[in-house]
Amino acid sequence: MSGDGAPALEIDGRGLTVEIVASQWHTEVMDGLVNGAVEAAKKSGANYRVTRVAGAFELTVVAEHLARQNADAIVALGVVIQGETPHFEYVCNSVTDGLTAVAREHVIPVGFGVLTVDTVEQALARAGVEGSVEDKGAESVEAALATALTLRELA
Repeated sequence: MSGDGAPALEIDGRGLTVEIVASQWHTEVMDGLVNGAVEAAKKSGANYRVTRVAGAFELTVVAEHLARQNADAIVALGVVIQGETPHFEYVCNSVTDGLTAVAREHVIPVGFGVLTVDTVEQALARAGVEGSVEDKGAESVEAALATALTLRELA
């Protein structure tokens, strides 16, 4: 499982704002990811807002907009499940490249909580729902906030 070796991060996010952008496809998976992200933001003491978008492809344009609004961190949550066509690769590549561009161009942490999986079962195992072995929503918030704190220290 990909979570092996993940750091245990304790984040003091007081005074930070994290924007959580989440797609709406695959409701059970997405509800788990969003719940994990919100709980991690609350636990850290960070301010947060959740914005829902249609699908994973739409995450990038909203992340770009939010990067221009002075958020300290952005977290993108979505799930893309392999199908029978190349659509999977196009969406995954576009979302990854788009979110990377937002992070680099605006020097803002973008937590990557977009699950790119072969099956719904793989997504549920990572969604932080009952029976999951990982909570990628929470991990994405923790990583983004930890990076925001590092950037503050370096400024």
